[in-house]
Amino acid sequence: MSRKKVLITGAASGIGKAAAIRFAAEGYDVCLNDIQEEKLKSLSTALPAGKHLILLGSYAEEATIIKGRKLIQEEWGYLDALINCAGMFEKTYPLEMDIERWRKIFDCMVTGCHLMTKLSVSFMRKGGRVVHISSIHSERAEMYASSYSMAKAAINQYCRAMALELAGKNILVNAIAPGFVNTAMSIMDGKNELETEWFQTNYINNQHLPMRRAAEPAEIAAVAFFLAGKDASYITGQVIVVDGGLTITF
Repeated sequence: MSRKKVLITGAASGIGKAAAIRFAAEGYDVCLNDIQEEKLKSLSTALPAGKHLILLGSYAEEATIIKGRKLIQEEWGYLDALINCAGMFEKTYPLEMDIERWRKIFDCMVTGCHLMTKLSVSFMRKGGRVVHISSIHSERAEMYASSYSMAKAAINQYCRAMALELAGKNILVNAIAPGFVNTAMSIMDGKNELETEWFQTNYINNQHLPMRRAAEPAEIAAVAFFLAGKDASYITGQVIVVDGGLTITF
């Protein structure tokens, strides 16, 4: 029986790295995509034995997609799942900054989401799975995060649209919306927000985060693995919130 194949974007760190480790441990061959070459090489050699691939480059650039198409065609020939974890965040000031800079975050994530879906689906056999990492920012507002939040909201709607488009091929498309996750993205202006007095007071002491802790990347990766597996055969077009209960509170 042929081994299953998964393409994971943002694989150099955080949720993407955790997903690569989880899928490889479960017997998948993994194609690692990111812009951080040394981290990809280190991760690839650390994974359990398999026909793992490295796709270096931004997932939002056509050159990377062309390279990825050639790589998958020559080395694998098919794909079972896409786990799109790549993302970026920087503070945006919509009333002050020029439109090109404001759009950078939005365009990168939304374009990357579409290009990687298009690439992956072209190699998928019946029963393929697409999972995009979104965020609870898609439904909530935060100062200086408008571009990021709007990108995540667009990704949610893109998942719903693609779920309809691809249902006839039995390809399921879903998103995961994490809350706080212990990754490098938690570091803002040189400080880890998970270690600040603000986080401790608001989310731990005042119980606005019922689980009283951030998620670990492996916990989000576990949900991605479920959505890519046989037990999620009747789930499509959904945004699965994995936030420790944060969005149920006032």
